[in-house]
Amino acid sequence: MNRKEQIQTLKEKIFYHNKRYYDNDDPEITDFEYDQLMSSLRQLEQEYPDLLTKDSPTQTVGGAAKRTAGVLVRHDVPMLSLQDVFARADVVQFVEAIQAEFTNPEFVVEHKIDGLSLALRYEAGQLKVAVTRGDGIVQGEDVTENAKVIKDVKKKLKEAVPYLEIRGEVYMSKQAFAEVNEAQELLGKKLFANPRNCAAGTLRQLDSKITKERNLSLFIFNVQAAKGIEFKTHTQAYDFLKKQGIKVIDDYRICKTVEEVWAAIEQIGENRGDLPYDIDGAVVKLNDLAQRDQLGTTSKVPKWAIAYKYPPEEKDTKLLDIELSVGRTGRITPTAIFEPVRLCGTSVERATLHNQDFINELDIRIGDTIRVYKSGEIIPKIRTVIKEKRPLGTEPFIIQPICPICGAPAVREENTADMKCTGVNCPAQLERHIVNFVSRDAMDIKGFGIAYVKELIAQGYINTVADIYRLKDHKAELIEKGIIGKEKNTNKLLEIIEQSKSNEPQRLMTGLGIANVGKAAGRELMRHFKDITILAKADIEAIKEVRDIGEVSAQAIFDYFSNTENQLVLEALAAAGVNMQSHDDGGDDRLAGQTFVITGTLPTLSRDEAAKLIYLHGGRVSGSVSKKTDFVLAGESAGSKLIKAQDLGITILQEADLLKMVE
Repeated sequence: MNRKEQIQTLKEKIFYHNKRYYDNDDPEITDFEYDQLMSSLRQLEQEYPDLLTKDSPTQTVGGAAKRTAGVLVRHDVPMLSLQDVFARADVVQFVEAIQAEFTNPEFVVEHKIDGLSLALRYEAGQLKVAVTRGDGIVQGEDVTENAKVIKDVKKKLKEAVPYLEIRGEVYMSKQAFAEVNEAQELLGKKLFANPRNCAAGTLRQLDSKITKERNLSLFIFNVQAAKGIEFKTHTQAYDFLKKQGIKVIDDYRICKTVEEVWAAIEQIGENRGDLPYDIDGAVVKLNDLAQRDQLGTTSKVPKWAIAYKYPPEEKDTKLLDIELSVGRTGRITPTAIFEPVRLCGTSVERATLHNQDFINELDIRIGDTIRVYKSGEIIPKIRTVIKEKRPLGTEPFIIQPICPICGAPAVREENTADMKCTGVNCPAQLERHIVNFVSRDAMDIKGFGIAYVKELIAQGYINTVADIYRLKDHKAELIEKGIIGKEKNTNKLLEIIEQSKSNEPQRLMTGLGIANVGKAAGRELMRHFKDITILAKADIEAIKEVRDIGEVSAQAIFDYFSNTENQLVLEALAAAGVNMQSHDDGGDDRLAGQTFVITGTLPTLSRDEAAKLIYLHGGRVSGSVSKKTDFVLAGESAGSKLIKAQDLGITILQEADLLKMVE
């Protein structure tokens, strides 16, 4: 491969990973691996300047601005990235170059927060606009409504400064991230890879309620522009912001020599494992703002600042055991237990082994010497096995097809590497089953939060979904113990539980937690069978006659209703008065075979009401636009789904069009 091909290959890889990181919030490689790709490209372009092009990722900033959270907004001040460096020599070169330019310059060394850049614009002390980085040069996304629900975003300054634009990093604390992923797992949804991805996806949500629930945080790290007030130094600007109640970067240090700068970088590195949030390096920036203006910027980075990236720390240790645990989705996860080692400032002794395929690929065995590192300086992972140190008599580790919690059979899911427990009443999965049962898509028992579910299970009040309808029998105890709250709150929840008994049976079908049976499948099953007790007695062939129910789903449904424990749960639900029968709802099949996608805010109908209307007349509702979509029902602020539909030439409907189709 010649140098031109080598550069082109690197550019294509980086463009691909840029899209995964900036646009999809779903990176495939670690920050360190990405930095190495960029470093290799930068070095080749320096050696062969005639091969450097304007569209090279070394000459551009960030990703594309997306029409998801709102309209696109032009940047008043470019939101540039920083020049990454990886060695002490690079830091020395940067500091000495500035010292040669100015007399006794001051430097500020501070944490480089691993999050998503955000600019806040204030007019007369009032927050007017919040903008993401977008392409970094021309435009970003307006996320003002979401920014307003972040607790660290000040909607009003103490002083009515004519104009102030500040830039910060939206991030998610380690605790908040753990809570979000716990909720995702309970709901059977995909887990976020890391706090940065979660923060980025959350800030771009169309629903600010979700943004608020996920508990984002914000550090401000720069004043971008100001009118009516002047600052001489970066730290003077920080002092002003702190007086306004604005949270700036923690624990920054003012340094005057190379030795002081490097010592500050080392100290941040030593303590980074103890921080309640993630950092991906240390930033060194010139303190004097006039000197910054003199140095200026390149097309991509300021000349007055650099970001030092810490190398991933690796250590060898001995594997003591492989522990099996069962998650709330039933997935069996193997975890390596090893002799404790200290990495990035913290002691670690556990790392996930993911699944049997991962174990086989590593050929990891109990007793092996393993090399452990921290991915992104956060999550402990195993790099490799030092096989030359393997003791005699070790054996390959095999995950047995039995649940380690309840003893039920465990099976490998089709087209995945995951082993899952098949025990429908496995204690490890009970929380998820209950959360699914009470969720909006299922029985819609509002106010039945995760905290209540956990406590009621822990105290033995709930062992199956049917026990929810027996909680009224323990009303006095629940009030006395305060599990759901005081008398008023307890009465309210018990009343909502009672009301849920009259729900349509498709909600109950969704709530039972049968594999592959969600809202759409539950609705089709009830349109066909009308009664859950009749469905429970149907054979596989009869179930397969239902629209959209294939072999795998039919088998899962048949197996569920053939299970004795599930039959007892169903009997208990019926005895409690939970509705099992569909009633004539005036529906028809005029929309049969048609797939709709609903986006934006409709004039009079909620999205759920519009979906129900479509289902009532035999249509289908999908969450994403594709070539198989027949219609997109679009309301106000329709966003990216509308754009994609227009690109694909899909028919766009207004609410009035839908009502006319079904009138």
